[in-house]
Amino acid sequence: MGRAIKLGVIGAGSAEFSLGLVRDLCVAESLRGSTVTFMDIDGARLAMIHRLAQRYADELGVDLSFEATLSREEALHEADFIINTALVGSHGLGEAWRDEAEKLGYYRGLRHAVNMHQYDLMLSVARDMERLCPNAWLIQSSNPVFEGCTLMTRETGIRVVGLCHGFYGYRQLCEALKVPADEVQWQAPGVNHWIYLTEFRHQGKDLYPRLNAWIEERAEAYWQTFRGELGDTQLSRAAVDHYRRVGLMPIGDASRTFSEWYYHTDLETKRAWYGWLGGFDSEIGWSHYLRRLEERVARIREVAQDASLRVSDVYPPGDPHELHIAVLDSIANDQPRILQVNVPNRGAIAGIADDVVVEGKALVDGSGIRLLQTGRLPDKLMQMVLLARIAKAEKELLAYRTGDRAVLTSCILDEQATRSLKHAEQTVDRMLAFPGNEALAQRFGKQSSSLPEYVLPPLDESR
Repeated sequence: MGRAIKLGVIGAGSAEFSLGLVRDLCVAESLRGSTVTFMDIDGARLAMIHRLAQRYADELGVDLSFEATLSREEALHEADFIINTALVGSHGLGEAWRDEAEKLGYYRGLRHAVNMHQYDLMLSVARDMERLCPNAWLIQSSNPVFEGCTLMTRETGIRVVGLCHGFYGYRQLCEALKVPADEVQWQAPGVNHWIYLTEFRHQGKDLYPRLNAWIEERAEAYWQTFRGELGDTQLSRAAVDHYRRVGLMPIGDASRTFSEWYYHTDLETKRAWYGWLGGFDSEIGWSHYLRRLEERVARIREVAQDASLRVSDVYPPGDPHELHIAVLDSIANDQPRILQVNVPNRGAIAGIADDVVVEGKALVDGSGIRLLQTGRLPDKLMQMVLLARIAKAEKELLAYRTGDRAVLTSCILDEQATRSLKHAEQTVDRMLAFPGNEALAQRFGKQSSSLPEYVLPPLDESR
């Protein structure tokens, strides 16, 4: 027998995620008797998820209790675990700002405003937990996991772990090499969305030579037909190019959205590197993603409205894709597992500060979460990728913490599409004046009174 827990889910109106969580929870026998409190600011979607969750558990005859509330405090009160999957403004606010940023010359927009809204939410949840459930674990699911978890673990005493399923990209490599993924020994450390395959073995044999042979012999034929769907980008031209440059294969998100800027300058370029769709984050790929998401939510809504349908038939129980329930069970019931997580480094990866949240394999059990020691990563990878990525995150977190407009402007100056200091300052002004960003405007103060750009005086040839 296991131990029943009290779990709060913030942002439970994310229908697909919440229903998947319920499905995984229903097959976890050691968590029977647990109570799940769904919280969201959208009452209609919250009620739908609540009904579906109870129907699902009833159909399977599973002893689970579900509650729904619009109050975050109620969801946090005496909880053992909190899952935060909330996105401020849903996709609407981010998409509106993306369109505005594109008018300023930033193809596919800028993330800084969206990230800072998320930092506000993450910190407020963590600080509420310090009051209401100080011994609980916070599982952070919504992005930015890297910066957000680093911020929360520095600013609060809450135990935080970030989860992301991007590491499953290694399975696409296994499929291409015709090797059973569950027989492969692998390691993919780094920081979230920037992880790299440092170990890749089957039956004790290094699989990198086979991967290299696949690239030389089969990649061109593969690239002739691939479209750039989520599963395709792990073996895209961009992923292989990045591998050749840094010396290790990027995994998951490191192979698609978050890689060299020159893969992402415009749609034609993205298609050259990622296939017809241009990858996950092109205007085509992203619209496909949003449309599929809307279709899945519509299907969930249809099931919710038709009591004659069995929820468990439409969403049959099976092996979990996400790690949330495995983390809950390992900690609550002292069931040791090795899982891919995001927690403070504390010496696991040499050359990275202890308080920077890194991603890698960890032992998770009743005593908590302890990263496995990675040691020193190749200097080339550290200098070309990870240290630069960490520095970028630190600058954005400094801007957030201090409200220093000069630091925020420096973040914009780091963007490849920024043409000048004046362009960066105008972008910051537009960002802070944009509807929905009023809290950011208050944080960073009034509109800048920039001096005109400096112009070199004419050369005095007589001197």
